[in-house]
Amino acid sequence: MILIIIEEMGPQMKENQNREGGFMMDYSSGNKRAWEYNAYEFWLKEEGPPSKKADKIRENPAAMLKKYSAYFETYEGRKIANICGSCGKKAVPLAVLGAEVTVFDISQDNRRYAMELAEAAEVHLEYEVCDVLEIDMDKYGGCFDVVFMEGGVLHYFHDIDAFMRVMYELLKPGGTMICSDFHPFTKIADILNLEQPSMSYFSTAVFEGEMAHARFYEDSVRQQMPRCSYRKYTVSEIVNAVINNKFILKRFDEHPAWDNPDVPGEFMITADRGVR
Repeated sequence: MILIIIEEMGPQMKENQNREGGFMMDYSSGNKRAWEYNAYEFWLKEEGPPSKKADKIRENPAAMLKKYSAYFETYEGRKIANICGSCGKKAVPLAVLGAEVTVFDISQDNRRYAMELAEAAEVHLEYEVCDVLEIDMDKYGGCFDVVFMEGGVLHYFHDIDAFMRVMYELLKPGGTMICSDFHPFTKIADILNLEQPSMSYFSTAVFEGEMAHARFYEDSVRQQMPRCSYRKYTVSEIVNAVINNKFILKRFDEHPAWDNPDVPGEFMITADRGVR
């Protein structure tokens, strides 16, 4: 694995801030390049052709949502913003269940697979390719009953307060955020086998590392793949960002690691936007 760790405010960070095209200058563009590198081909290999994937979804859409289904009160007619919704593997089941889903994601390749999947499943899906922090609030502000994200999203954003502010602004009064992500415990140990570096739990480092599915490729390919810029957060940073941005915190649940039930691997936050 190739990675560069840069401590905030240190000399190396300043050097990278001044480097033309460096990831600190515009980390969103760097993440976009990474997520558009053979992503469509990867989803074909990982999830299968959209037609076959759609058949599985239509057989049992709720099962495709896995543990997340317990956090939705209803689906029919609900307007849902799926944040960093990737290839649509959660957005399309939600649409099959009757929700009106808009995906916000940075990758055109992800959109391509998701839209083919939606067509094969015979459901409508809106898909906006954009930086989540730059969503058009004139169009989408206060539009959604639910904002939903899963599968490791927060570490792609260097300012969690700015991210949570966008989530709040997307919701209607009384709307709900459902946020599932990798547990901060993964900062100090590679519990989920994502092949990312370990660090101090309290580190505020920004680091450049491989994209999520690089580990599925041979080393010769991995070395050529664009890299992403990450910032990992503590539990208190995440919870306080929710509270500081006017959300009403409802639940904070922890879930075990995929291959080890004795340690935390993921967490789930549900929080509401007040009715006033």
